[in-house]
Amino acid sequence: MADVVALVERCRRGDDLAWEALVRSCQSRVYSVALHYLRDREEAKDIAQDVFVRVYRNLDSFENREENFFPWLLSLTRNACIDRLRRMKVRPAVPAVSVDEGPEIADDRPTPEQAAIAAREGRLVRRAIAELNDDHREMIVLHEIEGLELRQISEMLALPIGTVKSRSMRARLALARTVLALDPSYGA
Repeated sequence: MADVVALVERCRRGDDLAWEALVRSCQSRVYSVALHYLRDREEAKDIAQDVFVRVYRNLDSFENREENFFPWLLSLTRNACIDRLRRMKVRPAVPAVSVDEGPEIADDRPTPEQAAIAAREGRLVRRAIAELNDDHREMIVLHEIEGLELRQISEMLALPIGTVKSRSMRARLALARTVLALDPSYGA
């Protein structure tokens, strides 16, 4: 990714091209996190737009260090999603988006057989993630998919690091159990 610190500084000075570059470099991550929370493509698009409006308005409050940008951005995204869910006053029990329509997992695809196996596994994991409870899904998305460190998640969620570690472990175990429940032959 482009140097976030430099882009933010240029944005603060009113550089529209820097703002476009910053949005382009981050929009897929924001959309992906929003989609995991809201499970609706249109709602996720709306939230992504809202988040970037908030980012633009709050650039001056961002502590300008590159390692802080993505946790800050994902925290804004998470909070916007939670606000939207509260306004909707329901958390959908069944995903509104077909699991097969989710983002594809990167694959080297050396052979057609390996590509087919990888695609099947990707669908299985996405289905399993969709069936997790909200807390477990949140930990999987933030830690395993978005790659945030446990310390960053602890700060984002305002939870002790020990709580985040135990939730992360429970989420991974729940994901493994769900995968096996969906496909008992997986890994055999």
